[in-house]
Amino acid sequence: MLHKNRLYTPGPTQLLPSAQFAMAAATMHHRTADFRDLYVRTLADLKSFIGTRNDVILMACSGSGAMEASISNLTSPGDRVLVLTAGKFGERWSSLAKAYGVKAEVVSAPYGETFTLEAVRAKLDGVRVVYMQGTETSTGVRHDVQGVAKLLKGTDTLLVVDAITGLGTTHFDVDGWGVDVLIGGSQKAVMIPPGLAYLSVSERAWQRMDSTSNPRFYFDLRKERKSAAKGESAYTPATSLIAGLGAALDFIRGMGNGDLAAGRYDLVENAETAAAMTRAAAEALGLQLFAKSSPAAAVTAIHAPEGVDSGAIVKAFRTQFGAVIANGQGDEMKGKIFRVAHLGYYDYLDTIAIIGALEHVLATVSKTTHSELGPGLRAAQTTYARRVTFAAAAAV
Repeated sequence: MLHKNRLYTPGPTQLLPSAQFAMAAATMHHRTADFRDLYVRTLADLKSFIGTRNDVILMACSGSGAMEASISNLTSPGDRVLVLTAGKFGERWSSLAKAYGVKAEVVSAPYGETFTLEAVRAKLDGVRVVYMQGTETSTGVRHDVQGVAKLLKGTDTLLVVDAITGLGTTHFDVDGWGVDVLIGGSQKAVMIPPGLAYLSVSERAWQRMDSTSNPRFYFDLRKERKSAAKGESAYTPATSLIAGLGAALDFIRGMGNGDLAAGRYDLVENAETAAAMTRAAAEALGLQLFAKSSPAAAVTAIHAPEGVDSGAIVKAFRTQFGAVIANGQGDEMKGKIFRVAHLGYYDYLDTIAIIGALEHVLATVSKTTHSELGPGLRAAQTTYARRVTFAAAAAV
């Protein structure tokens, strides 16, 4: 049969067609009035998409670049920070802190779990910044950002959240909770290729930058803020990607009937529904979820059946259906779990398709796995119907 290439990975994600057209047509120079208009409009729309009144900075780099900027701009050598980690991307904070001579205290949890607020509270004394993920992409876990933010209320400790897969899949109240820096990336829920990162930055975080001494040049957020006030970037921007981002934010606005904040809410609910369908299907097929207690909506991590390498499942999806899912990340999880993403340009039919394909793949890779066709699809459809009915009742 015909194989369409479909991405079910937690980044890059499936591209939005209107964003592709916008990128293909973006031939403007970055120091012209046309680009300034686009840039100013996109920055304003990003504020609505994030849900903040804080300034938003847009940079030509991956999300890891924005993570590094939040270390170099907010710390000095010898500062104590707290890293909350339960996966590979949480561990990246520790590596970045070490690179800048920052002393990182760590609160960790086993892969597939999240940390307790009591453990966080016990480590806060003398900490200048807390760094954490909104969702841990490597394990499919959602962390309690609101709970951590409450612990920091009334203190001088800043909160920095990597929401690269969290934005568009999780409801955040950035200003209400007191998140000082929230980081997003272009290859996730905003449905365009990799290459852009964006950050919302609170006023007290801007003030902190005036007293820190770690080196920074390209990642100097103050330079970008000054340039953005004039409708420009400090350095050469990724013009075509910004055109695509503008189109993607217009699409999300359309989801909310002209209200970008409402569209963001619907985008999150779309991810929540697709994730709930996938979790229900996996359990109906006798599979174990890797993140049981605090599952994310961005990606669902699932244990491979006993005796099966998850790499075989990943390969079967690609060869049989042209679908790309993610293996476990790192030596600890590779071969043991597989991950199916739900962020961005995915809908009900995409979710049903991957679950139907999963039933066929399981029958192929394991003789001991339940091979009856239909239980996963039935569980997913039941979950969808229940969520849609509940949403309709709540809207009345």
